[in-house]
Amino acid sequence: MPDLTSAQRAALEWLRTSSATVTAMAESFSAAGHELYLVGGPVRDALLGRAGHDLDFTTSARPDEIERLLRRLTDAVWDMGRDFGTIGCAVVDDRTPTADFAPEGRLVIEVTTFRSDAYSADSRKPSVVFGDHLGGDLVRRDFTVNAMALDMASGELLDAFGGRDDLEHRVLMTPSTPELSFSDDPLRMLRAARFTAQLGFRPAPDVVAAMTDMAERISIVSAERVREELVKTIMAPDPRAGLNLLVSTGLAERVLPELPALRMERDEHNRHKDVYEHTLTVLDQTIDLEYRLGGPDLIARLAALLHDIGKPRTRRFEPGGKVSFHHHDVVGAKMATKRMQALRFPNDQIKAVAKLVELHLRFHGYADADWSDAAVRRYVRDAGDQLERLHVLTRSDCTTRNARKAARLRTAYEQLEWRIDELAKQEELDSLRPDLDGTQIMAILGIPPGRDVGRAYKFLLDKRIEDGPLGEERATEALRAWWAEQG
Repeated sequence: MPDLTSAQRAALEWLRTSSATVTAMAESFSAAGHELYLVGGPVRDALLGRAGHDLDFTTSARPDEIERLLRRLTDAVWDMGRDFGTIGCAVVDDRTPTADFAPEGRLVIEVTTFRSDAYSADSRKPSVVFGDHLGGDLVRRDFTVNAMALDMASGELLDAFGGRDDLEHRVLMTPSTPELSFSDDPLRMLRAARFTAQLGFRPAPDVVAAMTDMAERISIVSAERVREELVKTIMAPDPRAGLNLLVSTGLAERVLPELPALRMERDEHNRHKDVYEHTLTVLDQTIDLEYRLGGPDLIARLAALLHDIGKPRTRRFEPGGKVSFHHHDVVGAKMATKRMQALRFPNDQIKAVAKLVELHLRFHGYADADWSDAAVRRYVRDAGDQLERLHVLTRSDCTTRNARKAARLRTAYEQLEWRIDELAKQEELDSLRPDLDGTQIMAILGIPPGRDVGRAYKFLLDKRIEDGPLGEERATEALRAWWAEQG
């Protein structure tokens, strides 16, 4: 087992003593006769030279006693996890900054009674058994790198399962056998993919084997918990590694089947690209362009991951040896909506991703022909508040190795973005709306609120897109002419 470096020792001591609030909490638990240990991610991350704002503790105290002691620190205490032995609180982050760690904002603390969770064969929720000693708590944790504990009284690092050694070699091992660990909580199989993507670790061969053999057991875990792990994997620095692990073990078949379905068999004449690898490359390139969106962006990454999921259903071998995927954008948008609904994503995220998937091919018409100003306006209108993400997705979707073709597409998209910017300056494209509002339409035509007002509004919006700003007088003339044609 490797010795701690001076930097690691300093990081652990900083975790234990740098916050007056945490020190007071530790003293309070000790005075009440309870053991208190910092466990899991905070200890692992400190040894890796990382710091965060969430601190997880385990203790011999039962939930009621935990709550009583935490309320001495703050009124911001919550007990939603009481049934699982967890009480949480938030305090001002008063930790003393160091050269490496400069905290700010809130410090979120969760304290959990020693416990041993286990799923029954068909349960979606673990049964909870409270324990009386640290060893029983640590052995139930997901991986050895998360099964280290820092004694808040003595500062001793407890590492009964070789977590430091696995941390040194960046390997994911389980404290107990992988089969027992994943049987206790199948979600740990998805966590293996998440840590692969987040931390650059690799799961041990027996961990991969257990994930493969037990993949079907993930079906007992709730959609919300599955979604949370998938999101963390997708938002990690290297989602490709985690997604590849999910696909290779068969877990993706259960939680995101549209992804492995992209591994379509290549026909003998190699007439279409590897859609799965193309998708992961688009995701990589989207991440490279996220600076345009202000940083890591879940909607953009999900759109990149799902943009071609309609291809397996729409693949056709055409006369002459070509392969087509007609309408895979529309089909894919419906599939993305259905999958995200099954995973309980919020409706606004579902709509945004579906819109991007449906529109991801729209640009290619521009690359092949000159667009009128009206076509550019329609592009902006249809993209709506997803325009910047659509820019990113469309640029990322170019994965050709043909340098000339790539340069042509890049130039065409830069030209389209320039035209959008120029029209926006002239016409306020961000708030694209008719020259007359509903009240004016009713006054001009002498009609009450109703369906005809909506029809008139749509006519004026289409007119605005086609001809640009008309002004109130010309819009009124056009409206009256259109109304006369309606009889």
